[in-house]
Amino acid sequence: MAETADEPRPGEGSYPRFSEGERRRRRAALAGAMEDRGVEHLIVYGANRFGSAVAWLTGWPVTREALCVFTPGERDVLLVHFYNHVPNAARLASAADVRWAGESTIETAAAELRGRGAVRGRVGVVGPLLHRDGVRLAAELGEPVDLNRDYLRLRRVKSAEEIEWLRIGCRLTDRAVEALGERLRPGLTEHQLGDICERAYVGEGGRTHIHYFGVTSMGEPEVSVPAQWPSARRVAAGDAVSCEISASYWDYTGQVLRTFAVEAEPSPRYEELHAVADAAFEAIAERLRPGTSAAELVAASAVIEEHGYTIRDDLVHGFVGGYLPPVLGSASRRLTAIPDLELEAGMTLVVQPNVITRDETAGVQTGELLLVGERGPERLHAVERGMLRAG
Repeated sequence: MAETADEPRPGEGSYPRFSEGERRRRRAALAGAMEDRGVEHLIVYGANRFGSAVAWLTGWPVTREALCVFTPGERDVLLVHFYNHVPNAARLASAADVRWAGESTIETAAAELRGRGAVRGRVGVVGPLLHRDGVRLAAELGEPVDLNRDYLRLRRVKSAEEIEWLRIGCRLTDRAVEALGERLRPGLTEHQLGDICERAYVGEGGRTHIHYFGVTSMGEPEVSVPAQWPSARRVAAGDAVSCEISASYWDYTGQVLRTFAVEAEPSPRYEELHAVADAAFEAIAERLRPGTSAAELVAASAVIEEHGYTIRDDLVHGFVGGYLPPVLGSASRRLTAIPDLELEAGMTLVVQPNVITRDETAGVQTGELLLVGERGPERLHAVERGMLRAG
């Protein structure tokens, strides 16, 4: 009988786990990347709730600081900085030898590497290792080999089990957007909009990744893109409220971007902005199939410039497991060169044309996370599309 993951039910029972087969797949993929780079041992690092590779490999979402020593064929050692976090880490990362990191995480890790026979130049690193720790490691075992790009490459294509967990994250994100649409009304602050979103999924086992809001008058707009930090501005009738919302099921995160018109029909300017954004979304989404190049996705957004508009946010980016390639802008707002990359089945990308006026006073947000299937794109979200009405 084929192995399957324990059924991931948010808010019910004990912690969900991936199957042993899925764990072996990840370890084999990481070992292969190490072999390609001439690396025998790997430090996987995270701190301050950042560093997705630790959770991907061990099952422990990073809190203050965590470091995993990974050697193919040996049991992982997971070092956890806060002593009181060790018991919980041992429950979640049950396949690893979980220990307190001691007074210096990097020195404890170096001692473990010496015990494993590590030699200079054969140790790699994934994650945001502090410069001072890199210097300490280099003094003893040579400059660590940076495998962060290799790790991101491994995360681009999701396994079948990962996609099932991701569907839960997407459902939790949908709950937040639907709740916002139901309760959005004049008088609420941006802080209260975040409260509405979080109440929709926290009780169901979800966690907040982001909720960004852009609130402005459609008659006299001043905001073209959602803000990362909420203000105390109160929503008013006739406002446009744009949002970018992501809830996570463990590290599997959905993303939905929408724009609401509050107690009013969209103004002509906002109707046109959103019509162009919808056209760009459809043109890009229909090209999400194996073999499509990143350059083709950028070309599909030409409707934005044809109507005299531009964008501020990224047009397309890979997502889940990091902010992944390809990260693309449109012809009028390109921050980096278009990568030489073709789409593969199993990739998950956010398509999000944030169409704005050239003076950046008005803009709309629309889009969502999509799965590249063998035959084309698959929606992972069920939230209604288009410019929505609220209040």
